[in-house]
Amino acid sequence: MAKDAYKVQRNDSLWPRNDLSRPAFVARIQEEGGASYRDLPWRNIDDGYAVLVSEVMLQQTQVVRVKRYWPRFLEAFPTLSALAAAPIKEVLALWQGLGYNRRALSLKRAAEQVTASGSAQLPDSFEELISLPGIGPATASGVLTFAFQKPAVYLETNVRAVFLHELFPDEDQVPDADLLPYVADTADTPDPRSWNYALLDFGATLKRSGTNPSRASTSYSRQSAFEGSRRQKRAELVRIVLDAPEGISLAQAKHALDAAEADRGRDGVSAELFDSLVADLAREGFLCIKDTVLFVAES
Repeated sequence: MAKDAYKVQRNDSLWPRNDLSRPAFVARIQEEGGASYRDLPWRNIDDGYAVLVSEVMLQQTQVVRVKRYWPRFLEAFPTLSALAAAPIKEVLALWQGLGYNRRALSLKRAAEQVTASGSAQLPDSFEELISLPGIGPATASGVLTFAFQKPAVYLETNVRAVFLHELFPDEDQVPDADLLPYVADTADTPDPRSWNYALLDFGATLKRSGTNPSRASTSYSRQSAFEGSRRQKRAELVRIVLDAPEGISLAQAKHALDAAEADRGRDGVSAELFDSLVADLAREGFLCIKDTVLFVAES
């Protein structure tokens, strides 16, 4: 989708929508969001790095899990510079159990890129943020809104649920392109942080109510099962290598992965699948191979 779609811009011709004027819609979200407010540890802080960590962790991960991981991660790596300088194995070790290890690696790469430019602070412009590894439009907008109090077009799953529920209640297969003009039109507010907290919290309440409006979006898809998936095998292989500080031979790593699969009542992985997993993890920067020994990548 074009970057211009994420520009904050007013368009009075959009209203009324579903019998709601813009002021009525804003008032309803503020009321419902205020009633559903969640006092989360990464809220109402001005540290762009800390907010970025929360936004990355919250991608496809439940809030209750992030509440456990976020403070531990920041205690270990309190600044961008600390994360940039940290060994990959330490970053991955703290990320274990949170899932989607690529996020941890991208977060470290982003820290490295910022510090390599001579800065110790996360940039505060949309263009600079999305130029960093692993940061897309929603994450960039979240950082701008929550850390820097800048209006931004923030569209993630809970926010999407609100706009679908309130403005497109009788429609199906609604693309984000139809939602973004309304998100952009309501983003220019004196308190962008509170506005988006209201959207997030109202959306979370809607989804807990048993009627998930997100199903009406073309972006909606059920998360594929983790158990038995390639993703699970990748994560298990990373854990196996992390548990071997001096490295582990390819044969031993495969044996350990087969044992983990057997513990779950499954057959071991084929040699072809194992080689493919190793190749992917090495190419992506998680692991390195020296002779026939696997190590966590050093940088």
